[in-house]
Amino acid sequence: MRKRFYTYYQVKHLVLLSALLTVLSAGCKKDTQHDDGTPPPVTDTVPSLTTVRSWLVDKNATEQTAALFYNLKKIAKKNVLFGHQDDTKRGVTNATTQWANEQQFSGVPQTKSDVQLVTGAYPAVYGHDFIHIANFTDGNWFDYETQIARTLAIDAYNRGGVNTFAWHYSNPVSKGSFYWDQSPVIAVSEILPGADSNVVYKNSLKEVAAFAKTLTGADGKPVPVIFRPFHEFDGDWFWWGKAHCTADEYKKLYQFTVTYLRDSLNVHNFIYAWSPDRNFSTEAQYLERYPGDAYVDLVGMDNYVDLAANVTPATAAVKLQIVDNYAKQKNKIAALTETGLANLTRSDWYTQQLLKVLQYQKLEIAYALVWANTTSAYWTPYKGHPAETDFIKFKNDPYVLFGDKLPGMYLIK
Repeated sequence: MRKRFYTYYQVKHLVLLSALLTVLSAGCKKDTQHDDGTPPPVTDTVPSLTTVRSWLVDKNATEQTAALFYNLKKIAKKNVLFGHQDDTKRGVTNATTQWANEQQFSGVPQTKSDVQLVTGAYPAVYGHDFIHIANFTDGNWFDYETQIARTLAIDAYNRGGVNTFAWHYSNPVSKGSFYWDQSPVIAVSEILPGADSNVVYKNSLKEVAAFAKTLTGADGKPVPVIFRPFHEFDGDWFWWGKAHCTADEYKKLYQFTVTYLRDSLNVHNFIYAWSPDRNFSTEAQYLERYPGDAYVDLVGMDNYVDLAANVTPATAAVKLQIVDNYAKQKNKIAALTETGLANLTRSDWYTQQLLKVLQYQKLEIAYALVWANTTSAYWTPYKGHPAETDFIKFKNDPYVLFGDKLPGMYLIK
């Protein structure tokens, strides 16, 4: 056979070509997971819908829900979204006067917002609660509350915003308060599969599912929801707190909640969030009651104490860094799921406390949510409040995104 001889430059060209083909071949490998089974991180390359769904707890998540997950991860690399609980539901005119849509709701979206009145923009993230939707008291007022929650969540979605629902769930065994000291009855072990009150709990989940399926946007699509059940479990104030159930019981409760909603009730517009309070200082402590990567899309932290007026920002930031590191490692979303300074007794809290925590060592936090405004405690300033100027400065920081600067959250692009 005739032999072919190559010059130096021909050999060099072949070597470079071979290397290029190797890189291209590696890039064409299935992008849904690494060799060790973990999903790849979000990169600048736009993934397919199939790929994003493979990262989620719900592999059959709606297209908009998958897009929300992807965009929250993507935005967190450079920005943070600002969120406010009950933003268009209630607020304060001043320290002694409160407004509430419960008193004026007529079945149409309400546009009043303390955040919008002060900054000119709505928040990017809207906090809601299943407290009056899936509990144990019925009647016209509770139907009214359900209608308000539905309408305001849909309105937020139509505005391009993000919806998250917590669940201050009444004790399903005693039918009493969600606070342990007001209803000190063991419940977690009693509502697990096979236990006496499991049917009661399943009925509550059916109420959650039924509500979720009524959330349809103006585009005809199901409204995605970040669902955050059984939060602050590392404290003892709720009936699902650490003193009232074992770690294994808590994990099983969270796992059952996810699988029953997803697999039995066919809810496919949920992103599942998990968030303890501040009672950890290591990753091992943080994960002590973690139900597992197969059940959690978003890892978070509720933290008010470490963001108090006189606490150095690094105190909360190092804990948030633990959350962020785990999210990066496991391709989850990281968030500061609840925070705030009651009545904003420090006038520069937003820029000198919250912003410094969020920007600590380039954290990738998708959103930070402050709690609802009432006259008993408000968390964003009203017009004329000493913190108003600082809040506007916080809003105008390029790192922070309110609703007016929010990119499209429901398309993968």
